[in-house]
Amino acid sequence: MQNGAINNKRLERPLNRLRYTVPNSFTALSLLLGVSSIITTQLGELELAGWLIVWCGLLDVMDGLSARLLKATSDFGAEFDSMADLVSFGVAPAVLMLNAGLQIGGIEYDSGQFWVLLVAIAVFTLAGAMRLARFNLHSDEPPTGWFAGLPITAAGGGLVSSVVLVLIHNPELAASLPLRLYLPVLMFVLALLMISRIRFPKAQKRDGLFINLFQASVIASVYYCGITRSYPEYLLGVGIFVLISGVIAGRITRDS
Repeated sequence: MQNGAINNKRLERPLNRLRYTVPNSFTALSLLLGVSSIITTQLGELELAGWLIVWCGLLDVMDGLSARLLKATSDFGAEFDSMADLVSFGVAPAVLMLNAGLQIGGIEYDSGQFWVLLVAIAVFTLAGAMRLARFNLHSDEPPTGWFAGLPITAAGGGLVSSVVLVLIHNPELAASLPLRLYLPVLMFVLALLMISRIRFPKAQKRDGLFINLFQASVIASVYYCGITRSYPEYLLGVGIFVLISGVIAGRITRDS
């Protein structure tokens, strides 16, 4: 009996390692894609760089889902995930937005507008880092099912990347907008929302059947758009909807 118990323990060790390896592998791949997006942006391929950030968002969902299903959450995984998120949804979108301002927005290098945009993306990245640090502390957090402040995945992965992709897919729209003003303002607003105490709902199982079906259909549609690299307008629409409805829901339920 004792030998059997020892053998079971020996068998459990590699299985436990494999269990934790699955979500950490998704995190590692997201980090590498974030770095790839930065490199791709610098090579001038802004559209591919934007889709790489979207793919990071899809992997981030798989990371959290697999960790919960396999019961493989850990302190290491949480810290690793935050580091990957800072690169994939903080630094990579900031670099993408800077280059979008130069290539799409008509901002001239070393001009006053360039420095305003540079400050805006620096503030965005700093706010994202502060948002992740605060989240990891788990202090003064709202009840389960809510985020305190806009998650960096939604800000960088859902909004910044989709805005740039929509501008690339619609050059007439990009030419008609004062992007020299809009792009820095967008980054400042997202930075403020990330470090705010506004409550945003998490995408998780809820009590009502309708809202669960709605969440599942939206997530499935986002995966379709990301995998097929199509309909960035839909991704932007989802991001704006989540932003507005999240603010409203957070305000309505703040005392509950």
